[in-house]
Amino acid sequence: MRRAALPVLALALGCATSTTRAPAPTPPPAAGPSAHRGDSAALLLSSNKLPPIPTDTGPLALRVVYPAAGDAIDVRDSSFLFGTAGSGKASLTINGAPVRVWPNGTWLAWLAMPPDSVMRFDLVARTTTDSATLSYQVPRTRRFVPPTAPVWLDSLSIYPRGRVWWPAGEWLTVGVRAAPGAEVLIRWPDGRTTPLVADPRPEEVPDAIRAFDHDTSRLVTPPSVTRYTGAVRGAAVGLPMGPAVGASAPSCPAPAGVGGCTPIAGDSAGPVIEAIYGIDTARARWPVQITLLDSTPQLIMLDDDTARTGKTDRMTVGRTRPGATYQWFFPTGTRAAVSGRIGNELRLALTRSSEAWVSVVDAVPLPVGLPALRATVGSVTLTPGSGYLTLRIPLSSRVPFQVVEDSRRLTLRLYGTATDVNWIRYGGTDSLISAMSADQPTTDETDLILDLSRPVWGYRTRWSGTDLLLDVRRPPPIQRAHPLAGRRIVVDPGHPPAGATGPSGFREAEANLAVALKLRDLLVQAGAEVIMTRSTDSAVDLYPRTRLADSVNAELLVSIHNNALPDGVEPWRNNGSSVFYNSPRSIPLAMAVQRALVQQLGLRDLGVGRGDLALVRPTWMPSILCEGLFMMIPDQEAALRSPAGQALYARAVFEGVQSFLLERGTM
Repeated sequence: MRRAALPVLALALGCATSTTRAPAPTPPPAAGPSAHRGDSAALLLSSNKLPPIPTDTGPLALRVVYPAAGDAIDVRDSSFLFGTAGSGKASLTINGAPVRVWPNGTWLAWLAMPPDSVMRFDLVARTTTDSATLSYQVPRTRRFVPPTAPVWLDSLSIYPRGRVWWPAGEWLTVGVRAAPGAEVLIRWPDGRTTPLVADPRPEEVPDAIRAFDHDTSRLVTPPSVTRYTGAVRGAAVGLPMGPAVGASAPSCPAPAGVGGCTPIAGDSAGPVIEAIYGIDTARARWPVQITLLDSTPQLIMLDDDTARTGKTDRMTVGRTRPGATYQWFFPTGTRAAVSGRIGNELRLALTRSSEAWVSVVDAVPLPVGLPALRATVGSVTLTPGSGYLTLRIPLSSRVPFQVVEDSRRLTLRLYGTATDVNWIRYGGTDSLISAMSADQPTTDETDLILDLSRPVWGYRTRWSGTDLLLDVRRPPPIQRAHPLAGRRIVVDPGHPPAGATGPSGFREAEANLAVALKLRDLLVQAGAEVIMTRSTDSAVDLYPRTRLADSVNAELLVSIHNNALPDGVEPWRNNGSSVFYNSPRSIPLAMAVQRALVQQLGLRDLGVGRGDLALVRPTWMPSILCEGLFMMIPDQEAALRSPAGQALYARAVFEGVQSFLLERGTM
């Protein structure tokens, strides 16, 4: 599910002109699913329970499905190619090394990548009566290569860059890549210098390796010898740009600064970063414009649909730092104070010691001069209903908040608040809520804690004026003899748009739909009410899928996908079955389905994992995303093409869902 749909390349499109040959590739398995490489690592499991692959004895027709024609791949020393030879009777070599061909003619090769910017692979296929050749070129994504000069500085690595708004009294971190052992500094127009020192932290592990490679030794990296960091404070660069939200960006006129500002990068007198080694110096303009924030608070209102498309989920995501994963979900209308901005990322002050980063396009400026946020939390009231309970929290302002979920507890943390909770009214003796309490852990945070008598099933939040409403969902009634009877389940066939493609050209979206339709039939036969996010091979965006599940009051959301690996991750030992979740309430469902997938399919158990994926983020119901098989592995793609393989996958998910409900019905 992680790779975009890949077009098929026909033989006639593969003319090559590169003159450099690839180094000898690591030999792939030569025969049978149980074949091993020289390092004896487990490859394709011979114990899998997938249906046999039909034999194709058609004419030779070499195709490379991945990488697609003209697409650059981001690799270092090794990666994979896959496609089809047209005949399962063919033998295949790539740059002289043998590559296994499956009975249906498909192949998957793990190869050493040549060092060229345009890599060349020569494919030769033969049968007893025929032969075919294909010369195939693959561009490599450009990486920074340190110069051979005694000293160098990578100008594209300078951080921060662009427009920055920052408090005058706060340090701003500056970083750059430069030659090992150099003296690195910022040289200001007035002659002052600010040193940048060597930062020997381990090199970052690429996200693809961290997410997919099960060889944990690859998570250990050497310390950096080229990273330098430092900090500046109270430095304005360029003319002041006005407020951090809704600001223009005038330039400081060269050659002299005006009003204490330094000319921006590009002007002859702007700040320069230098790397010095002996008598050699490398230098680059610091491409930044910094405006110092004054003490007047700037408040904004969050709205993820400022373009008024009506196609958003009315939530702004918050991150712990620019580019990090999601940590907060702020409903439209939430207010916050701005404490900084770097580029298009806006920093919000949640409390004196907590901050969140959001996209500046989600911020609507409020009138200048409004006082800093400091809301009061009043007495709370719980109102039981038939399908959920509602906790009403009166506030004097729509402050940021976060819901923290444990197995049988919800903690609502309200930022920038003081507690004045005199009354906590339960509104009756509802059996779902066993206790409620309020706490002030810091001077500007309030915690409202709800202890539940049963595991959390779901919750959601919304604003009503300045009151915050927290709905806590009741677990559905589950019959032990018929756990699926009456259950409302949304089944989502993942993709299109996007999606992976297998060696024969079979699209993940087609495979997902075939499995999902069989899963639907099994669930309906067991008494469930099933709503499909799509039932045809049509494109559906992510948000409409989750909105549908919420709008129909679904009790479970199950998304069907099949996997692919990023470039550079070895496929033989990193394929198998896995299930992803996002919130704790979904872990038991993910575990139950994962156990059933491994038992039914017999593939490697890659386990369950928490993922920041749109289809598993809904808070109103347990939700999971299944990655049953790998599209790029020939025998797994062949299984997904067959009704028998689709049925195996569907049966596994069905049994996992049923097992989860049966377990919850006893709680």
